[in-house]
Amino acid sequence: MLKDRYGRAINYLRVSVTDRCNLRCRYCVPVGGFPLIEREEILSYEEILRLVECFVELGIEKVRITGGEPLLRKDLDVLISGIRRLQGVKDLSLSTNGVFLAEQAARLRQAGLGRINISLDTFDGEKFRWITGLDCHEKVLEGIQAALRAGLDPVKVNVVTLKEVNDDEIEKFAAFAMRCPIELRFIELMPTKNCFLVERDRFVPSSKIKEQVSRYAELIPEERLPGDVAETYRLRGGRGRIGFINSITNAFCSDCNRIRLRSDGILRLCLHGEETLDLRTPLRLGASRPELMDLIHEAVQGKPKGHAFKGLPEDEPVTYMCQVGG
Repeated sequence: MLKDRYGRAINYLRVSVTDRCNLRCRYCVPVGGFPLIEREEILSYEEILRLVECFVELGIEKVRITGGEPLLRKDLDVLISGIRRLQGVKDLSLSTNGVFLAEQAARLRQAGLGRINISLDTFDGEKFRWITGLDCHEKVLEGIQAALRAGLDPVKVNVVTLKEVNDDEIEKFAAFAMRCPIELRFIELMPTKNCFLVERDRFVPSSKIKEQVSRYAELIPEERLPGDVAETYRLRGGRGRIGFINSITNAFCSDCNRIRLRSDGILRLCLHGEETLDLRTPLRLGASRPELMDLIHEAVQGKPKGHAFKGLPEDEPVTYMCQVGG
């Protein structure tokens, strides 16, 4: 098992396959965009698979495909099929904004995808356009239903709660989880550079959301396992579950089990930290699997004990959320 210097078992790898996205969510993509990674710097599927093989041999058991928007990458089912064939991968999942999911859900499931996370911050089409910059709300709803029909399990629906934007829809979301076999997850707004400078006043603590949900439905707590980011509840009389991700008010760094591989081959050890390792260069220079594994093992020893959520100066370099994959 891969462990860091604090004794945390690292068994979860998030793999970004692109930094491109079709949406422009206000809390993710900065106004005016950001410098995109040059296409020749983005890893091929073959290169991703070679690196994932190294991570799995080191003890990674859970792999999540992210972006940007991963469904923008052609033939994603080919990569998923390749990862699924690796012995040691027990959990293979995908995070998506859901816009292209209706057309691809069945194919992804057949390729070996197990579960999926879909972003949906509102049931209101006008609000959706304001948050994301595009009018494709109905396509996301269709994508959720397609994921359920395809047999992806669980289907998790992520809601970033924004003050005076969607905090008046809490009961609607709870009702959605009551009637659909999904796991609805309310996520606290994270103060990345873009959010902190643009949307910081829209932060809503999970405790406030939980209080509102509790007035609508009875929450039955479920056991939280090491590495779980969500505080999860069953709904008495309902088909789904509700989770709360308290990244700000109750950080879960002490049992963090994840690392992130960016689409350009940069290994990121903490979502909000600056500790990184370039794996693309040695990979393309012909490093052997043992050599790559040694680099990964050594880098993981530099994983920080925890993050510091704070605003960053305008002129300080930072990786935006859309580049890391969440």
